[in-house]
Amino acid sequence: MIKVTVLYPNEENKNFDMKYYFDTHMPLVRKLVGDACKKVEAEKGIAGGTPGSKPMYDIIAHFHYDTVEDFIAAFNPHATAIFGDIPNFTDITPVIQISEVVL
Repeated sequence: MIKVTVLYPNEENKNFDMKYYFDTHMPLVRKLVGDACKKVEAEKGIAGGTPGSKPMYDIIAHFHYDTVEDFIAAFNPHATAIFGDIPNFTDITPVIQISEVVL
């Protein structure tokens, strides 16, 4: 199992439209990548590691696939549409990591 993680850093003077992200963008991504994506999780940052600190990330999303090849086959044909929708909800550049789930 692999996990594609998309992190949106919590940056000063940047915008993030949570409603658009959850109501429009995430359903769009789910529809486009189809059944190859086995599970989706999203987290909204509420605090950092010390009391009263702000979270490092506004949103962290996880997309689970059986293999990297499954992810590439599902995502690549729609990459332009998915990345093209990002300016509709944020001016933050996402950080993306692909990981192997080992536990």
